Amino acid sequence: MDKLKKIFSYLKQTYLEWIGDDAFRQSAVIAYYSIFSLPGLIIIIVNVAGIFYEEEAIRGEITSQISTLIGPESADQVQTIVANTSREGNSTLAVITGIATLIFGATGLFYQLQLSLNTVWDVEPKPSAGIKKIVIDRATSLGLILAVGFLLIASLLLTAAIGILRDWISQMLPDFLLYVFYFANEILAISIITVLFAMIYKVLPDVTLIWKTVWIGAFVTAILFTLGKFALGLYFSKMNPASAFGAAGSLILILLWVNYSGLIFLFGAEFTKVYARVHNHPVKVNAHAQRTAAYKYNQEKEVAGE
Repeated sequence: MDKLKKIFSYLKQTYLEWIGDDAFRQSAVIAYYSIFSLPGLIIIIVNVAGIFYEEEAIRGEITSQISTLIGPESADQVQTIVANTSREGNSTLAVITGIATLIFGATGLFYQLQLSLNTVWDVEPKPSAGIKKIVIDRATSLGLILAVGFLLIASLLLTAAIGILRDWISQMLPDFLLYVFYFANEILAISIITVLFAMIYKVLPDVTLIWKTVWIGAFVTAILFTLGKFALGLYFSKMNPASAFGAAGSLILILLWVNYSGLIFLFGAEFTKVYARVHNHPVKVNAHAQRTAAYKYNQEKEVAGE
């Protein structure tokens, strides 16, 4: 009973923080930036992962995941966007410009995620940080994109291994073991998502967190994300909210999915903050950042006992 009360207390505090930081507006901004970042993000991930694994298999996996989440029409729309973005001119200048545009666009989403996480942690860049901070943030975002590529490779290899074993078991061993491999596949997916969220929560915000805080928050977010993915898939398949938008329906569906996913992402970040506060985990503001004016004002009110 005490554990249930503690969990309810965590969730209640998280919800209040989530609403207080205007999560709906932030997730809408994330969805907006995602449309412009999506082509470059996918192209970079495919090309980096293609160094170590078959490029067609990687493209197929990405398309399959998008199709599962928001339907084949939306997956086709994403493929078209990526294909159009991949077209390059013949000149060297066109190629260089194309690569620079891809990198800038792909890192835009992670840069926006950083701003949202800074809002969660009540920090902001110092005015003196200047252009150096922007360059570092973009480089960090690119590093995370490359890490996503390697996670995708690991996911493909492990999923393929599980699939081979499942096929062998279906012929040689009792059928109930197939359910074991089904759950193993789900655990694998949650594990990879947890690692991804852990990297984002650890690297992107302008605060330094201990790993215990990060792993707890990332795991809770991965569970919420997996449940949300199932609920959103069910909602989209039954209600078809994009049908009223005609030809733009697929694009609207992508925006809706990213918007809802952003809400889950921000809720998980708020949970991480609440967990760190309740357990007195250290949260150190980075050298190039500072606490927001609103945070300082609230701290002064608490000290004054208001």
